[in-house]
Amino acid sequence: MGRNIDSKCKQCRRIGEKLFLKGERCFGPKCAMVKRNYVPGFHGPKMRRRLSDYGQQLAEKQKAKKIYGLMEKQFRLTFEKASKKSGDAGKNFLRTLEMRLDNVIYRLGYATSRAQARQLVNHGHFTLNDRKASTPSIIVKEGGIIKVRKSSQDSPYFRNVKEAVAKAERPSWLHFDASDMTAKILHEPKDEDLQQNINTQVIVEYYSK
Repeated sequence: MGRNIDSKCKQCRRIGEKLFLKGERCFGPKCAMVKRNYVPGFHGPKMRRRLSDYGQQLAEKQKAKKIYGLMEKQFRLTFEKASKKSGDAGKNFLRTLEMRLDNVIYRLGYATSRAQARQLVNHGHFTLNDRKASTPSIIVKEGGIIKVRKSSQDSPYFRNVKEAVAKAERPSWLHFDASDMTAKILHEPKDEDLQQNINTQVIVEYYSK
């Protein structure tokens, strides 16, 4: 499976805003967008880009890809599936991305970034409806139950994050029981639960050409 190995800080600088790809570091003074808020490269500090309509559509699509950590093929296929549903194609697209298993693990507070959440899923630390789930792209459905596997509960990582996960802020569509570290999908994310800094309209326009 392909993955983006570019520096996460450079990805944010290239887009021109914080994408929160490095977890806690993004909230501190060491964040690259605080220290060097300009595009990477020799001419970065002096560069002022004027984007065409197509350039704006491409930039927004690239931003959404980087936020959710997907490669182009998977991103496009997810859009095509979401666009076949009734309703607003852009919101359906974001809703589908939000319900990916790796994103749900991130939203629950088990990880400080989606990349870290994807790694936890890949290593098989969770079950979905009492079955081992090690595929980050699984779309979790309403009523789905997510648990930390018994073999992982006593690992140093999960012992250390248990208190932080219990106190984490979560969207209204997720219910978490701290007593047994169990999460349930109550319903699909509502409009106000979707990522607000993504202009889905221009992404729809980009893929509609």
